[in-house]
Amino acid sequence: MPQTLNTPFILVTGGTSGIGASTALHFAHAGASVLALGLDAQGLHAPRHPRIQCQELDVCDSAQLNQTIEGLPRLDALINAAGISRHEKEYQPETFMQVLHTNLTAVMQASMAAAPHLQQSRGCIVNVASLYSYFGSKDRPAYSASKGGIVQLTRSLAQTWATAGVRVNAVAPGWIATPLSEGLMADPEASAGILSRTPMQRWGQAAEVAAVIGFLCSPAASFVNGAVIPVDGGYLTV
Repeated sequence: MPQTLNTPFILVTGGTSGIGASTALHFAHAGASVLALGLDAQGLHAPRHPRIQCQELDVCDSAQLNQTIEGLPRLDALINAAGISRHEKEYQPETFMQVLHTNLTAVMQASMAAAPHLQQSRGCIVNVASLYSYFGSKDRPAYSASKGGIVQLTRSLAQTWATAGVRVNAVAPGWIATPLSEGLMADPEASAGILSRTPMQRWGQAAEVAAVIGFLCSPAASFVNGAVIPVDGGYLTV
C-alpha cells in the first residue's frame, strides 16, 4: 500500500463490505491510503484498490482492535462503519449484548484508541448512525438502541476533543442497497413500503453515503462538529 508523508491515512472499521467498503474506495480514489478492517476481508464484497489494505478483524476483539489502531504510524480519519443486525433474535440477552458491543461499544473503543493519533494530525471521526437513531424498531431493539447511542456518543466526543482540533460527526443512512439489506430489497411488499415514503422513490447507494462521509472529513467541513447528517432521500421528512 503506497504511502508518503503527505498521503492521508484513513482507517475504516466495517470496511470490508457495504457502506464501509464504499467509503474505503471513496478515500482511495481521492488519493488516501486506507486500512479497511472487517470480516471476510478477502471476500466478494471487500474493496479492491492498490491503496486499500483489507485486514481481518472482529471489532468485538477489543485487544486486537486497540493493538491495531495504537500501532498505526499515523491516522487522519477514523470511520466507524462496523455494524450488525440480528432482527428478532435481539430480544435474546446474549444477542442483544453482541449487537451493542459491535455497533456501539466498539465505536467508543476505536475512538479512544485513535484519539492520540487524531490529536496529532488534527484529524476527524465519522460514525455511521441510522434512521433507527430517530425511531425504534420492534424487529431490531438492539440495533435501534445502538444507533440511538451512536448519535449521543458522537455529540459527546465532539465536545471532548474539539479543543484539540478533532471533529466528530455522524451520518445516518436511510435505506441503502448493501449486502445487509439484500433480504429487505428482495421483499416486494417491504421494499414498496420503503419507497412509498421516500420522496426520491429509490434505494440509496453506498457510494452516496461514502461521499457525505468524505465531505465530513474534508476541509469544506472544518466548522462542522457534532452533526448527524441523514442520507435518506428525504425519508425523515415524511
